[in-house]
Amino acid sequence: MPISRIAIGSPGEASQPDALKAALAEFISVLIFVFAGEGSGMAFNKLTNDGSTTPAGLVAAALAHAFALFVAVSVGANISGGHVNPAVTFGAFIGGNITLLRGILYWIAQLLGSVVACLLLKFATGGLKTSAFSLSTDVSVWNALVFEIVMTFGLVYTVYATALDPKKGNLGVIAPIAIGFIVGANILAGGAFDGASMNPAVSFGPAVVSWTWDSHWVYWLGPLIGAAVAAVVYDVFFIGQGTHEQLPTTDY
Repeated sequence: MPISRIAIGSPGEASQPDALKAALAEFISVLIFVFAGEGSGMAFNKLTNDGSTTPAGLVAAALAHAFALFVAVSVGANISGGHVNPAVTFGAFIGGNITLLRGILYWIAQLLGSVVACLLLKFATGGLKTSAFSLSTDVSVWNALVFEIVMTFGLVYTVYATALDPKKGNLGVIAPIAIGFIVGANILAGGAFDGASMNPAVSFGPAVVSWTWDSHWVYWLGPLIGAAVAAVVYDVFFIGQGTHEQLPTTDY
């Protein structure tokens, strides 16, 4: 069970140079991701007079987030693992791939990166509002919670399959683009219902800068549950000790 590999870490870990470099990489990656993703929505609203809720706006958001996440994961992969998401960090922790103390350091950096990105957007656009995530009028918090759980499950499952699985081999090369694609696809699926966050940091920055906290807990609880379930499922069934590899076809 992955729970047996959970590690707290040493008290001095947060001050180690490699941990601080990793946290800085997470800060920069999230800043890049949120600036591009949130900024694309603000730009689309300006160009279309608040048309981000149209089908074209949804497609634009999906593409912008997919491309930006591909880059953000790529530039951080060799330094911090390219989590770019507190839910991904939590899923990695559940699977024993990162210590609790290092994970907390990542969380702080990720949340700060999102807030700074939104502050920069507000300043650069002359005070335009950074829209916080919100639910559609016909969607309850429980509907949204299910959306966030399922979408984040797909995201973290993809992270495990392409980046964290020891047997990934050459598949690791496409991890950033696979992760970007699943986020883009999930935005197309859930964006019209709850905004399709899948990332507490992405929700946190706009909420802080606009000071809008309606149903904000959904964008934390859903992703964390989805990440934990994905980590346990993938680890137990595909990484765990009992997992066997398929025999080469020449052995049949």
